[in-house]
This record gives sequence, C-alpha cells and structure tokens, in this order.
Amino acid sequence: MRSAKPEARNLKSETRNVDKKELRRSLLKTRQSLSLETYQHQSLQLCEHLKASQLFVNANLVLAYFSTRQEPDLSSLFTLSKTWGFPRCVDAELCWHEWFPSDSLPLQKGAFGILEPHSNSPVIQPDAVDLILVPALACDRQGYRLGYGGGFYDRLLSISPWNQKTTIGIVFDFAHLPTLPTDPWDHRLQAVCTESGLFFC
Repeated sequence: MRSAKPEARNLKSETRNVDKKELRRSLLKTRQSLSLETYQHQSLQLCEHLKASQLFVNANLVLAYFSTRQEPDLSSLFTLSKTWGFPRCVDAELCWHEWFPSDSLPLQKGAFGILEPHSNSPVIQPDAVDLILVPALACDRQGYRLGYGGGFYDRLLSISPWNQKTTIGIVFDFAHLPTLPTDPWDHRLQAVCTESGLFFC
C-alpha cells in the first residue's frame, strides 16, 4: 500500500518556513498523490475513530461535507442514525441544509464544483447543531486549520452561536502538523481526527 510518509516528514519540518500559499500547494499535491487504495483505507480508518468518539456518539445533528480533491471521505458515516447537515455556498457564506442518502431532492454542484444539498432542502438552524466536522488541507496540534483560502469556515466559526459549537478538523495523518502559519482571524478547533486517531487540541 502506498504511503505519503516521506513527504509528510518534509511538510512537518518545513511549515515554519513557508507561507500559506506554498503550503496549500504542497499539501494538495501530497493528498492527490495518494493511491485510491490508500485513500479509501485511510478514510475508513478515520471514520472508525470518529464513530468511537464520545463527541460523535453523543451528537444528534452533525454538520459534515461532501469530499472533493481527495479530502477524507466521510460517506461511510452518512447511513448512521444521525441528522446530517451539509453546506451550500451562498455568496460568501455557508448555508446549512439537512440531507439523507434517501433524500428525494438531488444533490447539485455549487460554485466551486462541490456537491451541495438542493436549495429546497430543510435549512438547519445553528442552535440545533451538536458537532461540526470541518474539512481542511491541514490542522496543527494547537487546533489551527489551513483551508483553501476562501475563509468560509473562519467567518462561520467567528460568530455566535457558531463559535460555541464543538468542532473536529478532518485530515489525513500527513497533514496533522506540529504548527501552522496563522493569521489573527484563524479559528481554533477542539479536536482533529486522522486515520491514526482523534486528538484533542
């Protein structure tokens, strides 16, 4: 099975000396170089760690994402007895809608080519949310995440009541780094989950 570990060591030693743009490019290249077998295996391992976590077990309404560009695939979780919410990009904000695998309303491709719930799907109010599974290019030990640069999650998690929600960053182990370059508006997560386990920040 192919591994990303050699490049991962380089990423972990170089994060202090690169800017976010360079780091995004390097991380995305590493992630998309994973073989399909490795990608699927690590995604399933990651999901098993989530299922064993009390943060996940105790959550009734979970916000997640549809994988793009070889983000960890969470789809094996979506048949579990939870209420699931997924984002739809509306201008510069995220609007959250309920979605189930049996949903009669079709998924649609949004502005960034990512699958989104239909706009007529039920809208989720923030007070109902128990847990947010946050996609990222990388997360560090302090809970900071590196996204794609659009700022959607940073804006969401900076305002009440979203900033009170439990958040878990979702990355593969090679992208769980000791430290990341940060900006004042970056929001810290409570935990990070990889194929190696769930780590509290």
